[in-house]
Amino acid sequence: MSGLAEEMNVGKSGRPRRTGRRAASRGGASAREASPAGLTMPVASASLLGIPEEEFTPSVREAASRLVDEIELLRREVEQTRTRLEDMARTADQDTLLPILNRRAFVREISRAIALVARYGTPSSLLYFDLDNFKAVNDAYGHAAGDAVLRHFSDLVGSQIRDSDILARLGGDEFGVLLTHVTLDQAKKKGLAVAESLRQKPPLWNDLPVALSFSCGAHELHAGQSADMAMAEADSAMYAQKRAGARTLRP
Repeated sequence: MSGLAEEMNVGKSGRPRRTGRRAASRGGASAREASPAGLTMPVASASLLGIPEEEFTPSVREAASRLVDEIELLRREVEQTRTRLEDMARTADQDTLLPILNRRAFVREISRAIALVARYGTPSSLLYFDLDNFKAVNDAYGHAAGDAVLRHFSDLVGSQIRDSDILARLGGDEFGVLLTHVTLDQAKKKGLAVAESLRQKPPLWNDLPVALSFSCGAHELHAGQSADMAMAEADSAMYAQKRAGARTLRP
């Protein structure tokens, strides 16, 4: 045996140290003796996996009960955290006044729609609404009336679109609609339908109708453009209608 081997296998007493299976067996016995009630860690772990409770010592039973309680507490905390995160995500996507999406969430949905257009070639289009002279409503009736008008318009547009379409408030008195599987001409017809519905059902304040009109622009999405580019195109079309004095889209 080399000098290094001798140093590793000889103890302070000068006698050779135990090696191999006898030493390992002796070490295992020491570990079991140090465990409460003669249980090793593998057995303690297995106690949670089907060993009958009557085989537990009182101390092991108490420890297992505390562990189960802690696991249940952690499970509840994880569930509460998940619920809070879901609520925060919904709040982050929702408009502060109306139960519809905000601009940030709408831009994200446009990006998804553009990706689908690029992949499958299915058409999707945007409508961009801007209420005309909305400031005059606030000045004449107050901000509470203005909020009521916004709610009315949101509900009215929502009644004219499908569940698969997406309505959002883009800020102030501007609204956007993402129409899936809809061409530009079909989107323009939808704008006309909203205008007719508003004519038939104007907003009311103190049981009196409030004069309201809007300008609307339409844009069909195409592959390669960004969501911001698509929004800018729809916004530009809306302002073209406003400058022309048209309150709705021409067929």
